[in-house]
Amino acid sequence: MARSFLIRGMLCGLAAGILVFLFARFFGEPSVDGAIAVEEGIARAAGEAPEPELVSRAIQASWGLFTGTMLFSIAMGGIFALVFAFAWGRVGRLGPRATAALLAAGAFVTIGLVPFLKYPANPPSVGNAETLGLRTALYFGMIAISVVAAIAALNLARSLWPRLGAWNAVLAGGAAYVALVAVAGLILPPVDEVPGAFPATLLWNFRVAALGIQAVLWGALGLSFGWLTERSVRRLALDAQRPAARGGRLAEH
Repeated sequence: MARSFLIRGMLCGLAAGILVFLFARFFGEPSVDGAIAVEEGIARAAGEAPEPELVSRAIQASWGLFTGTMLFSIAMGGIFALVFAFAWGRVGRLGPRATAALLAAGAFVTIGLVPFLKYPANPPSVGNAETLGLRTALYFGMIAISVVAAIAALNLARSLWPRLGAWNAVLAGGAAYVALVAVAGLILPPVDEVPGAFPATLLWNFRVAALGIQAVLWGALGLSFGWLTERSVRRLALDAQRPAARGGRLAEH
């Protein structure tokens, strides 16, 4: 069962990757081009020579983007399928579609939205190259904290469920998650390296596109995986009913 889930998840990741690539190509790349143009303008004004391109911008925005989004989406699809295999049947009496949708929404919040609120994405030309390692570590650290906080909140809700009921237990778990990530957000150092002269609209469009990529990825994964899994479960149930029905008719004769 886990193997079939894994294959299905990777196939759904493949389909989601195509959607992510198209969204990034048409909504994200224009902001990247604009940010590069701003950087080049600042460099020309300062009398700096342009840096040579190791990979052309055309390749970066086409095959490079396609390869990166596809590999990432397929990997996320496989991980999503394994988490689904563990969670299905343990989250109340939800069916495949509802379970997949819930997991996708949770992944978007914990992996996409919450880390983004603390460390929003910046265009490639924004930020000090010397602090790149620190900024990357802080961002992935916030993702790790968010995931751990979500697991802790889920365990808390499950432990409170018998005593408080479903609604109050979910509220308590959600409040615990918000409190944990809020404390982490206050403790972790801020990162603000956007130049004052950088166009605010360009920065806003880039960040909206970055968050939109996360929404497209997890939305496509949740919907496609849930739909395929529900069809598979329904087909297996029908196959199991046919021998029983034939056996009943033979017994009547």
